[in-house]
Amino acid sequence: MKKFYDTETNFADTGDRKIAYRSYGKGKPVIFVNRFRGTLDTWDPLFIKMMAKKFNVITFDFSGIGSSTGNMAPDIALVAKDVKDLADTLKLNTIIVLGWSYGGLVAQAVTLLYPNLVSHSILIGTNPPGKNEVPFEQVFLDAALKPLNDFEDEVVLFFEPKSPISLAAAKASHDRIHKKIDIKKIPSTMEAFQLYFAGGDAFREDILNFREQIKKTKIPILIISGDHDVSFAVENWYAIVNQMANTQMIVYSETGHGPQHQYPEMTSKYIINFVKYAH
Repeated sequence: MKKFYDTETNFADTGDRKIAYRSYGKGKPVIFVNRFRGTLDTWDPLFIKMMAKKFNVITFDFSGIGSSTGNMAPDIALVAKDVKDLADTLKLNTIIVLGWSYGGLVAQAVTLLYPNLVSHSILIGTNPPGKNEVPFEQVFLDAALKPLNDFEDEVVLFFEPKSPISLAAAKASHDRIHKKIDIKKIPSTMEAFQLYFAGGDAFREDILNFREQIKKTKIPILIISGDHDVSFAVENWYAIVNQMANTQMIVYSETGHGPQHQYPEMTSKYIINFVKYAH
């Protein structure tokens, strides 16, 4: 797995900013869109490795986050342009977009704003646009807004603390990620946090009517969630998933906000098969 830890960080020059990215494997390009406070280093390398067996996995830092220059926009629709500009700079005509958490909101915007670019949309640990009935749990806010998160915070944020299976997976995932991670690149200020939250607020206000659009899109969508997600409750999908046109949904029991980190091999297989058969 050494080559995954040592993969070079490249920069896509879009003209007004440089987007930091890494590329793994060969095949159809899958652009990974990251969570709140996520950077190039915070994806589980085993998940990347499994996905890179079938795809060209591209991870990146949002504008103004991590190693990317520019400024992060407080609007999900504008943040989605990072994905479009990255794809254009890399001369990718078609991509699979995979978004986790906040990145899942961005991935939905990419899917709806740039439908000719996206062949499949993978939404992990995230929620649909518009008003959702189940809000963030307080434990998420208590842990997520600390300047620096430790392992105990990660368990609360991304796993299911009551489950021995999830706890064991949390330790394994943590150890893989922390073999090589630049803590200094992770956003840690309230100023940065507010940009994410402003984007989330606007996504819920849904001025662009994404909630109705996502019901109608024919682009295949795969939703993957844990049964106890303290930030983006899976229950919020139940209100609209039976109205969506081309969607499948997978829910893991005894699992929190990071199902792909708890079950990297299984999640990869689900995604690989979905892309193969869903059209």
